[in-house]
Amino acid sequence: MNKIGVIGAGNMGSGIAQKLAQEGFKVILIDTEQTFVQNGLNRIKTLLEEGVKRKIFTSQKVDNILSSITASTDLNLIKDADIVIEAIFEDKKVKEELFIKLDALCDKKTILATNTSSFYVKDFSFKTSRPDKFIGMHYFFHPAKNRLLEIIPTEQTSKDTIDKVMLASKLHGKTAIIVKDAPGFAVNRFFVPFLNEAARMLQEKIADIPTIEEAAKRAFKIGMGPFLLMNVTGIPIAYHAASTLGKELGDFYAPAQILKAQMEKQKNWNIKGEVDESKIKEVSDRFYGVCLGVAAALVDEKVASIEDTDRGAKIGLRWILGPFEIINKIGIDTTYAAVKAICEKYPDFKMPRILEKQKTIGKPFSFKVVDLNIKNNIAYITVNRPEAMNALNETVFTQLEENFNKAKNNPDVKAIAFEGAGKAFIAGADIRYFIKKINKNKVRDIYEFTKKGHNLFLQIENCKKPTITILDGLSMGGGSELALATQYIIATNAGSMAFPETGIGIYPGLGGMLRLAKQVGADLAKYYVFTGAPLSAKDAYALGIITEITTPSEIENTIKKIADKTPPENIEKNKYKKRNIPEKYKQFAAAFSNQNIKQMSEQKPPQNIEKETAEKILKIIGYKAPLALKEADNIINLQIEKTIEQGIDIELAQLEKIFSTKDALEGLSSAGRKRPEFTGK
Repeated sequence: MNKIGVIGAGNMGSGIAQKLAQEGFKVILIDTEQTFVQNGLNRIKTLLEEGVKRKIFTSQKVDNILSSITASTDLNLIKDADIVIEAIFEDKKVKEELFIKLDALCDKKTILATNTSSFYVKDFSFKTSRPDKFIGMHYFFHPAKNRLLEIIPTEQTSKDTIDKVMLASKLHGKTAIIVKDAPGFAVNRFFVPFLNEAARMLQEKIADIPTIEEAAKRAFKIGMGPFLLMNVTGIPIAYHAASTLGKELGDFYAPAQILKAQMEKQKNWNIKGEVDESKIKEVSDRFYGVCLGVAAALVDEKVASIEDTDRGAKIGLRWILGPFEIINKIGIDTTYAAVKAICEKYPDFKMPRILEKQKTIGKPFSFKVVDLNIKNNIAYITVNRPEAMNALNETVFTQLEENFNKAKNNPDVKAIAFEGAGKAFIAGADIRYFIKKINKNKVRDIYEFTKKGHNLFLQIENCKKPTITILDGLSMGGGSELALATQYIIATNAGSMAFPETGIGIYPGLGGMLRLAKQVGADLAKYYVFTGAPLSAKDAYALGIITEITTPSEIENTIKKIADKTPPENIEKNKYKKRNIPEKYKQFAAAFSNQNIKQMSEQKPPQNIEKETAEKILKIIGYKAPLALKEADNIINLQIEKTIEQGIDIELAQLEKIFSTKDALEGLSSAGRKRPEFTGK
């Protein structure tokens, strides 16, 4: 899959084309007039130039992106494309005519997709002779930046088409959620009523615009309220979206009169003014009733899962919490009361069954964050928290273990592969968990959590079926440790590993130091653990850590080859067999000899390596937590020549000690915000 056509060079079409080209696709951007085509190219160039100024792209990268885009008015250029994405204006008849033309023009292999946000996907698929190769691909503004992509199959869309489009979405950096072909799909189904209800509250004089804005921002922890959002994205868009939902779903979804009036004025909302604090709760409750009620309704109708509904809100709308996470936070009783008030106000909106059931249970919603999919006798276990870069927490570990046991005990499964959803494999453990436990003086819980992780990783490593990591993206900390625990690692060029823990006051606690040292030697392992330097797929392959480097489209075939292998009978002798370290890495190992570690502890550069490299390493080490470095050094030294099980015991023995330090709390609390200030205590 390489060539993709995009029809329509407006804001959406040009943005889609830009993102595809950024990720290496050959793109054909088509519009009806050369002026439109040029305007689309100019939009792309402007955004890319902004990226150069912000140091996101180099000038050479921009040249490469632009050279990947062929912009034209000649529709014939897309006839052999793998996928053609329609992104023209929302006129049903014009779209239908376009798909009739595309169906006649394009090769039989070509998948046709619509970016519509207003119409049923099936209405267009039936205009073609290839409904099995027709699908919805609903991008969110701005498509070059927003990672969410709703994929909408119809009842006729084939599984092969869905698989290919899911692969294409991943290849151009999108987090895809599969959504039923229904009005508003998933995200707009609750987001448009959010905007519309703000207008209704203004119309009913419940509160003024500044107060409604502030209540929305507080309720959903967002930076922009509904009126400012409408000003930015266009009031007509909000009106037309509400009109469409109203026609399909009833009066509850229909646009407020004041929204129509504001659109006709062709003026933005005036959001200036004072906030009336006395109205905040009333407005917040109304927002909760509408948004949480609609989110529950769409799940009732099987438009999307609770997990994908939340994912859509967090990735597509940039909410801190998704609707069901908000329900858990404010409580099912509070939610039920807010939704009941909406049901009483709008008779055509009924209480969703899922809320009735949850109120009866009286417990928070539970979320599925690890998926198990068996395909061609291979079990794919996917950590599916892309909004959190698949970070490990108690729930993830529990579901990883459950799905691993299902796969291990399934006689039809030949091999078990681990992967991460989105652009990361697993970006380590969820730091918030550690901070919470430290602040509550429950460091012992961290020990038990880690011990549970060790037990799972040992089972994965010693499994009678081949266990494989698919390293197709960033992996850090606990993610890299899971990868090292599997029997095989396959990677794409996007794959990487890193151990950043000493920079946040702790050490890698899930066997990463142990397993890395057994493969590349203690000194080189110390280099990666002490510095946090990334280990690229290319470097890891050269060091014998990675089994094979492949392409995203060849991952399944690569796994099939490995699945036919017998797992190593003796992990110590096979997986951890002695190997030669390439010359390139020897000076990094030399820098972390026992003598040089002593040198660096005295703020002196390591000896007998290049001066520039020595000074760079010393500078990096200076930013790390001294106690974490000391413990990591001691542990790696003690683990030498020990079995995996003995090495794990050594690691666990120091865990409570390191998490009880002030440096650990400082490092964990500072992560992602500022450089921590370590005191060595």
